[in-house]
Amino acid sequence: MSHFLTLAFCFASLLLGVNAVTELELRSLLEFRKGIRDESSNKRISWSDPSSLTDPTTCPDGWPGISCDPESGSIVAINLDRLGLSGELKFTTLTGLTSLRNLTLSGNNFSGRVVPSLGKISSLQHLDLSDNGFYGPIPGRISDLWGLNYLNLSANKFEGGFPGGFRNLQQLRSLDLHGNNMWGDVGEIFTELKNVEFVDLSCNRFHGGLSLSMDNISSISNTLRHLNLSHNGLNGGFFNKDSLGLFKNLEILDLENNQINGELPRFETQPNLKILKLSRNQLFGSVPEELLQSSIPLRELDLSQNGFTGSISDINSTTLTLLNLSSNGLSGDLPSSLRSCLVIDLSANTFSGDVSVVRNWEATPDFLDLSSNNLSGTLPNFTSAFSRLSVLSIRDNSVSGSLPSLWDDSGASQFSVIDLSSNKFSGSIPESFFTFGSLRSLNLSMNNLEGPIPFRSSRASELLALSSYPQMESLDLSTNSLTGVLPGDIGTMERLRVLNVANNNLSGELPSDLNKLSGLEFLDLSNNTFKGRLPNKLPSQMLRFNVSYNDLSGIIPEGLRSYPHSSFYPGNSKLSLPGGIPVDSTRQLALRGKEHHSKLSIRIAIIVASVGAAIMILFVLFAYHRTQLKDYHGRSGFADQATTRDAKFGRSSRPSFLNFSSNEHPSSSLSFSNDHLLTANSRSLSGIPGSEPEISEQVVPASNPNLLDDYPATSGSGRKSSSGGSPLSSSPRFSDQPVMLDVYSPDRLAGELFFLDVSLKLTAEELSRAPAEVLGRSSHGTLYKATLDNGHMLTVKWLRVGLVRHKKDFAKEAKKIGSLKHPNIVPLRAYYWGPREQERLLLSDYMRGESLAMHLYETTPRRYSPMSFTQRLKVAVEVAQCLLYLHDRAMPHGNLKPTNIILTSPDNSVRITDYGIHRLMTPSGVAEQILNMSALGYSAPELASASKPVLTLKSDVYAFGVILMELLTRRSAGDIISGQSGAVDLTDWVRLCDQEGRRMDCIDRDIAGGEEFSKAMEDALAVAIRCIVSVNERPNIRQVLDHLSSISSA
Repeated sequence: MSHFLTLAFCFASLLLGVNAVTELELRSLLEFRKGIRDESSNKRISWSDPSSLTDPTTCPDGWPGISCDPESGSIVAINLDRLGLSGELKFTTLTGLTSLRNLTLSGNNFSGRVVPSLGKISSLQHLDLSDNGFYGPIPGRISDLWGLNYLNLSANKFEGGFPGGFRNLQQLRSLDLHGNNMWGDVGEIFTELKNVEFVDLSCNRFHGGLSLSMDNISSISNTLRHLNLSHNGLNGGFFNKDSLGLFKNLEILDLENNQINGELPRFETQPNLKILKLSRNQLFGSVPEELLQSSIPLRELDLSQNGFTGSISDINSTTLTLLNLSSNGLSGDLPSSLRSCLVIDLSANTFSGDVSVVRNWEATPDFLDLSSNNLSGTLPNFTSAFSRLSVLSIRDNSVSGSLPSLWDDSGASQFSVIDLSSNKFSGSIPESFFTFGSLRSLNLSMNNLEGPIPFRSSRASELLALSSYPQMESLDLSTNSLTGVLPGDIGTMERLRVLNVANNNLSGELPSDLNKLSGLEFLDLSNNTFKGRLPNKLPSQMLRFNVSYNDLSGIIPEGLRSYPHSSFYPGNSKLSLPGGIPVDSTRQLALRGKEHHSKLSIRIAIIVASVGAAIMILFVLFAYHRTQLKDYHGRSGFADQATTRDAKFGRSSRPSFLNFSSNEHPSSSLSFSNDHLLTANSRSLSGIPGSEPEISEQVVPASNPNLLDDYPATSGSGRKSSSGGSPLSSSPRFSDQPVMLDVYSPDRLAGELFFLDVSLKLTAEELSRAPAEVLGRSSHGTLYKATLDNGHMLTVKWLRVGLVRHKKDFAKEAKKIGSLKHPNIVPLRAYYWGPREQERLLLSDYMRGESLAMHLYETTPRRYSPMSFTQRLKVAVEVAQCLLYLHDRAMPHGNLKPTNIILTSPDNSVRITDYGIHRLMTPSGVAEQILNMSALGYSAPELASASKPVLTLKSDVYAFGVILMELLTRRSAGDIISGQSGAVDLTDWVRLCDQEGRRMDCIDRDIAGGEEFSKAMEDALAVAIRCIVSVNERPNIRQVLDHLSSISSA
């Protein structure tokens, strides 16, 4: 029998057998029960047979969910907590329960609105509707529940302003509204609350600052013990010293992930403060010393991802269990003493000095992260004081010397993660690294280690008997100087998902035991001297597979033939498909036939677009052409005949990075929409790269994929259908013939190359002679694709003169940008600083793939089918995930637009480019970037109105909202849309449709073949609209991602 029928039977029995319960109460229960549906969960309510009751005239208290007053018999509680129930409830049916004190429906799947009439149940003391799907506004009449002491409406879908009248709830002690879509000024809310002890308003849209007068907070300051306002839109300053001093009973203060700014006051009168979380804000100044001493009994202190500066001399607190000061600007030596803490994160600062100072710490941490600093010296042995250490990360420093054994002779260790990558360690890898019983991840990449991988040794039988091998999930030894073979007992690591030994000097045959690693997701053996055959049973569904630059031979196993050409070549000249046909040959044969048709189609598109543009601006174009033609001839010295002759015979000039000339004219068109941007023909560059600012960004197609790319190419030989992406990319454009730029003078680049990723190995001389292809120009400078001697391809951005900060500041910011590692973010690999001001270059991997702009706005000939709503939502979610990664590290993207979002084959995975470049620029350079963004339609309005505009996390959210609108409407941000109200831009048009209740009119009609418009599409557009509201009400990217993820999973 279903729960529904059981519950109906029980309520009916209650009606018949209990005289002490009034008829009105019973009728209310029966009506309320009608909205409940049984979802056949494992936790059904089990009701007894009324005939089995010893006294049927009394309330059956044994029935789960219903409780009665022992004296009057009236129903006082309905508790259906976490019973797997659902249904749209009608709260109006409960008004007859005049004695109800406790209504608990938490942890189910109920929905419906909370109606104002609920305020009639004045006896209610405990109301818990949390973790359901209730929606709509919270009615103001809830303040009529004057006896209420516990109110929990969290984790629902409530939206609207914070209801007024809460000052009437003077018995209220606990208020929890987290995880909804509520808004309001936090200062006004404080004045509404009296005598509360617990307040959680996190994960909403509340705004305002905390620089409040003492009068605003006096009503709650004496009683408040727990305050959580995290993940909102708070801005302005922190509590001032006097206001903070009123919170004498405060134990927990959580304000993380807002935009609170300014310096922290002294914490002198908080004797009970145990948890302080202020991460991901915009605080600065020094860390108050008392937070690190014993005067305050703090257990958790999280100030990460702010702008704190200064040094930390010592940490003498004896109560700390968690200390997170990561991603700030703290400097100086590491603290000389640290008395007590289990989790210590000081990463992503500028701490310097000798890392061995940690041996003086009294703390016995479980987690220690000192990565991304400027630490040097040698790593000490971690003796018994660190025997509890589970996670150790010192990556991205300058620590040198040999690797220590990491524990003393007692042998006890709890290590699960060790990351010592990107340092200067030398010598061999101690065998002890492979004897940790619980080690899951080991990363020793990007060092100077040598010798064999110590799987096998005189202790081989002992090592194989240990449980450490089955526990290992990730092993990265890449970019060292390791020698010898890949040991056969690698096959004992059956849980291994990541194996990377690329860029070493390993040799010999690959062990057949690799076949045993059925869970591998990432395997990179490239840039070694392995020989022989590939194991024939490697997993076929790996996300990354690369064996290029080896000496492998034989037939590629069937399970590996779906991987791209770059997974096997260059190198491995004796490796082929069945029949002896090299993979490269089959690829060229398959693509060659498409080349002529692709070129012809693109030429037709260019001609059509050019004719249209000429009709609109013929006179201006003609005058500009004549002026530029005369000026160009004067500069280049080429005659018309020479230019014509070169064009006839298909010649192209081949200048170097430093000596530029071209046989083509600069573009005279100015793009006002993405349609123009994608079809206008421009194949020129002139003068020094980046010497002239322009609003429209230009890119010509590129050829040859990155050698380490994951997916097969989709373009013909010598002609690629898209521009490459990089963190420095520009807008894509078509061109018949890319301009090739080769450098023949090895001594031209006489400056220094600074590597942010030591896996990249090249010299300035090699970069000088690298053939370079122009990809385009932007407000930052000129973009090239450079092919190194070994075939590896880089994207090189030559920054414009006058935009770059001084060398010291530039280096500091470049290191921060280079430290960002995320699978959907193209990393910055190196930068070049030349002796002349115009020689400032940024280097990253060349990334093939089309930009989002190309997918959305490409016209004829169309190479892509329209993206479905699911595909577009996936793109939006992945972009939001990238932004969340950046924002969690207090790094605004600063230049977010569709042309900086690359979609890679075959599943349109997102790769974000051009992030953080504003941090390398002078104020004038930043202002020019903002002007460019504004002209294209992606600049937040608060930037235009500021006298000194600063790119922020919230301005990223605005740009994301515009891009989300473009995804859903397939209209460009720069388009002018005409309607009944006149001509408007995209954001105003969407707002207007929203105000008129016509959201679905905005959705792209081609969003999917035959796919019906859905509420999910409308909800996604609503998210976009929320992203472009005023900065005070604009959500943060975590909230945006949560909304999109819920839509995606619905």
